[in-house]
Amino acid sequence: MSEFLPVTKKEMLERGWDQVDFVYICGDAYVDHSSFGAAIITRLLESRGYRVGIIAQPDWKQKESIQVFGEPRLAFLVSAGNMDSMVNHYTVNKKHRQVDAYSPGGKMGLRPDMPVVVYSNLIRQTYKKTPIILGGIEASLRRMSHYDYWSDKVKRSVLMDSGADMISYGMGEHSILEIAEALEGGIPVREITFVPGTVFHAKDLSVVADPIELPSYEVVSGSKKAYAESFGIQYKNTDPFTAKPMAESYGTKGYIIQNPPAKPLTMQEMDDIYNLPFTGRYHPMYQKDGGIPALEEIRFSITSNRGCYGGCSFCALTFHQGRIVQVRSHESIIKEATEMTKHPDFKGYIHDVGGPTAEFRAPSCQKQLTKGVCQNRQCLFPEPCKNLKVDHKDYVKLLREVRSIPGVKKVFVRSGVRFDYLVADSDKTFLRELVEYHVSGQLRVAPEHVSDQVLHYMGKPCHSVYQKFLQLYDKENDKTGKKQYAVPYFMSSHPGCTMKEAVKLAEYVRDLGFTPEQVQDFYPTPSTLSTCMYYTGIDPRNGENVYIPRNPHEKAIQRALMQYKNPANRELVLEGLKMAGRMDLVGFGPKCLIRPDRSKTQKSGKEPENSKQRKNTTGLKGTHFTGTVKKGNAGGRDKNRKAGKRS
Repeated sequence: MSEFLPVTKKEMLERGWDQVDFVYICGDAYVDHSSFGAAIITRLLESRGYRVGIIAQPDWKQKESIQVFGEPRLAFLVSAGNMDSMVNHYTVNKKHRQVDAYSPGGKMGLRPDMPVVVYSNLIRQTYKKTPIILGGIEASLRRMSHYDYWSDKVKRSVLMDSGADMISYGMGEHSILEIAEALEGGIPVREITFVPGTVFHAKDLSVVADPIELPSYEVVSGSKKAYAESFGIQYKNTDPFTAKPMAESYGTKGYIIQNPPAKPLTMQEMDDIYNLPFTGRYHPMYQKDGGIPALEEIRFSITSNRGCYGGCSFCALTFHQGRIVQVRSHESIIKEATEMTKHPDFKGYIHDVGGPTAEFRAPSCQKQLTKGVCQNRQCLFPEPCKNLKVDHKDYVKLLREVRSIPGVKKVFVRSGVRFDYLVADSDKTFLRELVEYHVSGQLRVAPEHVSDQVLHYMGKPCHSVYQKFLQLYDKENDKTGKKQYAVPYFMSSHPGCTMKEAVKLAEYVRDLGFTPEQVQDFYPTPSTLSTCMYYTGIDPRNGENVYIPRNPHEKAIQRALMQYKNPANRELVLEGLKMAGRMDLVGFGPKCLIRPDRSKTQKSGKEPENSKQRKNTTGLKGTHFTGTVKKGNAGGRDKNRKAGKRS
């Protein structure tokens, strides 16, 4: 096991260093694992001979907390961590979360809101001229003007508010090495305007060739239509092969300029990165606090790919990892899995082999590697492209190899499969082996909704495709004799979802006999199509108006409809049914969602004609899905399985 990078000046001096080249300041605790962006970037720089010191979760109220190593020779690198800090801190209802999985013992409050801004301003209090490079998902998704859900307004690029010099957006390996080489070569940071995958500030447009001029910040912050138009332009310029530089004016303060994304990593580059000497552990200084909860979730999981051409509107992957799938070799993955079996805590179970979408093991078509992705069409939505190569053979082979490693008892697939991609494959070998070897009682899938209108705005396939998948999944389970369930993720209050569509989803849940324990309300996070729709009421892909359930009370009703059996939700459900004109769902029949007001029934002195049915209206054959079903849960197997798939 390699030692950790220095976190104190004492450790720096013990290495014989009098100064570090880079100080990496992060909002997460220090975890030296390849699932943590900070670990990848710092180990990558180390592999190129740079000296890196890490300051994890500094006290943002004390400027001395970022002075641990003194001034770095080349630059400060600043990241909020693996999550956007606002999502990390707040629920969709803007209430404070109680646990921070990326902090010691899950303790909340060890980082500020918007660390990339706060930490950078803290640095500038002491180091006026030292280059500051922002990275990580928070900076990446806020690199241009963006709608901020928590303040309910359009905010400036974080580069303007932080006082930093550059943003390395996306995954960052290519760009951070180019930036480091330029700084090492003596190029002033203000002149590093040529690196793909970066954003920088300039006084005018003379430093960039033929940029797309976006509407100015002043315009997009005052016009929702202009904001939607700007977002649409940016959305079409996320491909490294076809994108052009984009410039956003800030009046007398100059321009924020975004270079095209960095090129995707080759398989060899992916292998080299995941072969860096990670310890796979959190820093020992956190042992007394109980460690870092987030590590436990992924300690025995393997990243096999990056990027996703799924195109879900509510996902930010298009802006961050991109649509071109990049993969590791089988040899690299098998080597990591073999090393995993030697871990003292390994019990024989690999929890996942995947990525954004588990079974994507190649670009959607060969054209992408030379000409990029299509600007005006998706690979899977609204139906699979005729040029899409649908093939699970490589992933099947990989899973077979991993599960045959001595010491491995079971390999799960938990990062999610695309059921529409699976349905499109005429060869059902992967589905058969998924059911037989890689599911533990329940498979999580993501239909998200049942209304084709809502699914259209989500960028998801129509509901009939999901139904087809369930038929295939049931068929394979029947062949194996297994009682395994598909558990669906559903989302309420997404743009385009009227009360009529919310009731339709509640009826589907009713027919499944499925009671979700948790409901995901749409969360408007930065730089997604859905968030743009939420803020503007406009679909940026075509300029059409979209219905938005924005009122908190309406959102509460839509959420309550999915949990209509909860007595606490009765009045909200009743209100929703009235709004949708569906009072036929109030009564004592088997299709009704709620009962009439009992006090009124008792006052009439009459017993409902169908009251004898009431004891038998608890679902399908008297059995219920209750959200997360345990393996082997008995009763009503076929119908309940079709009821509850959550992904």
